[in-house]
Amino acid sequence: PLSVSLSPCVCAFALCQITASPGLTMKPFLAQFSVLLAFVHCSCADENILEDNDWLYPVTQDETVHEHGTVTLKCTVQENDNSSLQWSNPAQQTLYFDGKKALRDSRIQLVNYTSKELTISISNMTMKDEGFYTCSIFTMPVLTATARVHVLGVPKKPQITGYVGPLVEGRPITLTCNTTGSKPTPTIHWFKGTEELTGHVTHREDSNARTYAVTSQVNITVTRDDNGIDIICSVDHETLDPHAYKTSQRVNVYYTPSVEIRASKAVPEEGEEFTLRCIGRGNPEPSVFSWMKFNGELSDRAIPRSDNLTFSYLNKSDDGMYRCAAVNFIGTGYKNYSLTVHGTYLTHEAKGSDDAPDADTAIINAEVGNSSSEDKKEYFI
Repeated sequence: PLSVSLSPCVCAFALCQITASPGLTMKPFLAQFSVLLAFVHCSCADENILEDNDWLYPVTQDETVHEHGTVTLKCTVQENDNSSLQWSNPAQQTLYFDGKKALRDSRIQLVNYTSKELTISISNMTMKDEGFYTCSIFTMPVLTATARVHVLGVPKKPQITGYVGPLVEGRPITLTCNTTGSKPTPTIHWFKGTEELTGHVTHREDSNARTYAVTSQVNITVTRDDNGIDIICSVDHETLDPHAYKTSQRVNVYYTPSVEIRASKAVPEEGEEFTLRCIGRGNPEPSVFSWMKFNGELSDRAIPRSDNLTFSYLNKSDDGMYRCAAVNFIGTGYKNYSLTVHGTYLTHEAKGSDDAPDADTAIINAEVGNSSSEDKKEYFI
């Protein structure tokens, strides 16, 4: 009867005292049985209290916060029998006891306190603040719940190294992109303009800072088309917007000139002035131009002036293949131009009025163009 009227813990103590009292005349086995029964009874009573008092258990939830961000820790109970609520950190230091601050840390602030809720905030979170935070309600026994706080490390802006420019066309280069301070590890992307490249990634953990340093290398063989293009290193991480963190390296590529020749007239005609213009495009721009004629020398009427070759007037003897060379300190670019001079030609019947009474007509019907027929001859009238 005494056990019914006392709490389980007191009950066990009382029964143990009674059975152990020297004034009672119990047989040894009965005494042992009474003690065992007492402890069994107390244990069952504890389990019944925990089941019946689920409404006393505190409720928390895990939180994720960026480094240097603010986390809010909320602890609630459905009902409270005037027991105190407490938040403690992973080192089991009390942060708040009911509405009273227990730890001198200006980052920790009270958000809300009632008999059923204790909510606090911690600003400027660091990696060392990560761990399990405990909310306790001081019932008998004390009931607890934990909230795991994950602190995400925000990666630093990436840096590109390895570029020593300008580069020479056709030569390979290795670029390295580094970022530190991230947790978990980020993903690094490489782009050449809009083209994505494949890099080789390595990770290194900084055990003191509890973050990761990530390095990615990419090998590129540059061409003249890459001159002036941006090589981009972009970092993706759950703390960042997509491609929010990126850095670029503009590439300067040296290459030999490419050459184009433009004629002043589409149909070069005998006796007229004619100019060929040599256009060179290179990096750096070509500084020297030269002209030559295959299988022969330039005539006195063909005057080279830097990138131009000007004929004061054309003659049939100017027919042939010409070459322009454009030079920069990387190399020389070439382009050929085939010149065909068009003139006036008469048929061989127009040798004289006796043999060709229609010579006047032949002159009027003279052909314009370069005839390949062997039975046509040129006459100067």
